[in-house]
Amino acid sequence: MDEETFPEELADAFVGIQRLLRRRLRAGLTEPRFRGAEVELLRLVESRPGIGVSEAAKELYLAGNSVSTLVNQLVKQGHLVRETDPADRRAARLLLTEKAETRLREWKRRRVALVGSQVARLDAAERDALRAALPALRTLAVNLHEEAEES
Repeated sequence: MDEETFPEELADAFVGIQRLLRRRLRAGLTEPRFRGAEVELLRLVESRPGIGVSEAAKELYLAGNSVSTLVNQLVKQGHLVRETDPADRRAARLLLTEKAETRLREWKRRRVALVGSQVARLDAAERDALRAALPALRTLAVNLHEEAEES
């Protein structure tokens, strides 16, 4: 693999893995599935309880009105609670409901099981290569995040 094609091949691998994970995780769901942006917002609220709508929009690189629409849908479905920020009565703080926590926990369990079963099918050298690549992949994610913030 040469330096010229490597970035495209890497990006294609990420897209393919993500697409296949989504498809496989959708199989067998008894409830309507979360869309990608919904999962991203719920995971963000899980990691930062009380985050505001505008801060969430900034973090997810989405328009504020798009996040507001997502929040309204998730509140209506019983997955998010919108509370008034005591420091600024005009602002809302977002929290997960128990229903959302349960669904996210199950989604994570299924995702770990799926990825774990596929990683187990790799030989030891391939598993070691993936393990060794994790720090570089995390740095790549940080760099992409920082570059998006700068632009």
